[in-house]
Amino acid sequence: MADATALAEIDRRIQVVEDNLRQLVEQAAAYSGAADEERSASRIADQQAKLDVLLQERAALSSKG
Repeated sequence: MADATALAEIDRRIQVVEDNLRQLVEQAAAYSGAADEERSASRIADQQAKLDVLLQERAALSSKG
């Protein structure tokens, strides 16, 4: 049961990060200028790294069950 709860929480966090990524990509498309592009790229990379960690956690939990 704990694994199911943990998996549900990870799935919720994945959805949040994926939504953040979608919003950042939309914002990046609207911005212009090197400083804005660099900031957007950094934020997107940060969110992608978080997503990668969450996906690894989910895979590890899924393989236990």
